[in-house]
Amino acid sequence: QVQLVESGGGLVQPGGSLRLSCAASGRTFSIYAMGWFRQPPGKEREFVAAISRSGGSTLYADSVKGRFTISRDNDKNTVYLQTNSLKPEDTAVYYCGAAVSTGLPYPFSPGFWGQGTQVTVSS
Repeated sequence: QVQLVESGGGLVQPGGSLRLSCAASGRTFSIYAMGWFRQPPGKEREFVAAISRSGGSTLYADSVKGRFTISRDNDKNTVYLQTNSLKPEDTAVYYCGAAVSTGLPYPFSPGFWGQGTQVTVSS
């Protein structure tokens, strides 16, 4: 079992940046591959990015490639999502998820979820 808590969301203008964090507690963080998903208003939850348990492999949705970067610090039990060049269509609740995995499967299917953090991109 692992508990996940996201932070770092907020209101930002188009073209701005935010760094989202997801802090994990419970079982050893380094056994989990981690990912970020988002749910725009009125839409289904969608995959954003994922990172292997060592941090050596990453995956991104086409819509965020080149703008978002996922990273992790296993000493701090935290995964990050650096979001740059934000667009209004990036507005969503962002969730982190954890999956026990030796690799980085796609589709990435977490078994554990955080409660989400709101990101709003608007002028």
